[in-house]
Amino acid sequence: MTGLRYAYAVCHPFDTPLQAQLTGVAGDPPRLLHHHGLAVVVSHVPERDFAEEPLHRHLEDMDWLTATARAHQGVIDALTVVTTPLPLRLGTVFRDDSGVRVMIEAREDAFRRTLDRLHGRVEWGVKVYAEPEEPAKKTDSVEARPEKATSGRDYLRQRRTRVRSREERWQQAESFATRLHETLSTHAEDSRLHAPQNPTLSGVPGQNLLNAAYLVPRSESEEFVELVDRTKDDIPGMRVELTGPWAAYSFAGEEGEDR
Repeated sequence: MTGLRYAYAVCHPFDTPLQAQLTGVAGDPPRLLHHHGLAVVVSHVPERDFAEEPLHRHLEDMDWLTATARAHQGVIDALTVVTTPLPLRLGTVFRDDSGVRVMIEAREDAFRRTLDRLHGRVEWGVKVYAEPEEPAKKTDSVEARPEKATSGRDYLRQRRTRVRSREERWQQAESFATRLHETLSTHAEDSRLHAPQNPTLSGVPGQNLLNAAYLVPRSESEEFVELVDRTKDDIPGMRVELTGPWAAYSFAGEEGEDR
């Protein structure tokens, strides 16, 4: 198959075969391109879709972007099973194999440093959410309501009580998220704090208080997962979500140049 070269990741050479039925972006199976003792995982993609101009158009097409990102991530996930990949960003395309080799030569030292630092390590993601307050429950088919204020003073007292209760709940939630991050960081080699997710954009219920990534040796991942599991029911109204293991995107810090 002819076409451009789509690059997924840089890694040390490895002999373990990838999944037999694994296909990459545009349906082409990924392969290893070896150069200067490093390997770049690439596949062929058609110029009509991945040349500079059509690629820019496609990146604004959400359906196309979603399908391409899913195929890209599928290759990275398969690599994470057999090696430690240094992921390249979505849409990293070169004219031919020579372009890939030029990229390797330009960034060789940086790639080697990063691969050595990440070798045998994976990324785990942890998010903490404060669950939304439950609506007032119904009792005997009548909606439960706060005690009716009999005066302006009663109204202000009830309002202060509600505000204080919300503030205490929020402080408790933030304290929990802070303690959890400190605990997990001591059991990881490195950590990254990402911006909290906007619930309107993410569609995930609750207020995101912690959005963090942790770099953990693969050999210690089981203990790290157990540590997270033990915290999940510490405080009512809190939700802890664990994802991974992933390639160490948050800790890569080096990416190749396009073309």
